[in-house]
Amino acid sequence: MSQTLETLRNKTLEIWKENGLLDEDVTVTARALSVEEAIGKPDGTDFPIQKGKEQLVEALFKGEKGQAFTDEFRHYKAKLGEVADLPLDNNRNRGIFISVLNAVMRSLGKTQNTIHCRNTGPTTCSKQLAEHVKATYGTPNITLAGCQPAMIQALKDHFPLRVLDMDPDNIGQERRGVLIEGPETTDDAIKWADLLLVTGTTIANDTIDAFLEGTPVLFYGTTIAGSAEIMGWKRFCPASE
Repeated sequence: MSQTLETLRNKTLEIWKENGLLDEDVTVTARALSVEEAIGKPDGTDFPIQKGKEQLVEALFKGEKGQAFTDEFRHYKAKLGEVADLPLDNNRNRGIFISVLNAVMRSLGKTQNTIHCRNTGPTTCSKQLAEHVKATYGTPNITLAGCQPAMIQALKDHFPLRVLDMDPDNIGQERRGVLIEGPETTDDAIKWADLLLVTGTTIANDTIDAFLEGTPVLFYGTTIAGSAEIMGWKRFCPASE
C-alpha cells in the first residue's frame, strides 16, 4: 500500500471516529452496477465499463450513495468498523473502502458529486472540462491518465495531448484519433506535461503516487470525490450527482 493511501486511510479513520461512526450499529452495502445503471446510454460505445474492463461499485450508508470504479468486485455487507479494518492490498478491498469513504463523506455533508453521470453527461462534462482548462491554465501540454473517450474528443483539437492507459487492448491503438500510451511511458509523459488530468480510479488501484510529484494535477471522476476533499486535491466532475 502506498504512503498516499495510508495517509488517506488514517485521515478517513479520524473523521469516522470523530463522528462516532465506528461504534454505531450501521450497515454498509456495496454492489457492482450494470452498465446501464452506472452510465445509462452515453454518446459512444468505447467507455471502459461498456467493454467489461471495470465495474462501478456502489456503497450505501445511511441512505447516501458513494461509488468507485474497480476491476475486482464482490457483494459486501459489513459494519463500518469492519470496513475500517480491511487490508487495502488489492483492488477489491480498495474499491470497497473508497466507495464507502465516498458514501460516508456524502452522508456527513462533506462532499457531493459521488454518483457517476449518465447518458450525455460524459460529453457535457468533457466540453466543460476543455473550457475550464483553457480558462484556468491557458493552453498547457496535457497528459490525460485514463482512456476517457469523451475527454479525448473534447481536448485533442485544443491542446497538445498525450493519453496514458493500463488496458492492453488500448495501448498502441488510436482512440478518437489519439495514440494511447502504456505505463512504460508514464515518467516521460509526466515530464512533458504542464497539466495532468488524472482519473480518480488511481486512488482505487493505488497508482496515484506517480502523479503527485510536482506537475499540477486535476483529478476527474466520482471515485476520488471523498479522497480529494480529505487530501485537498483539485477535482473536476460537474455532471455527476
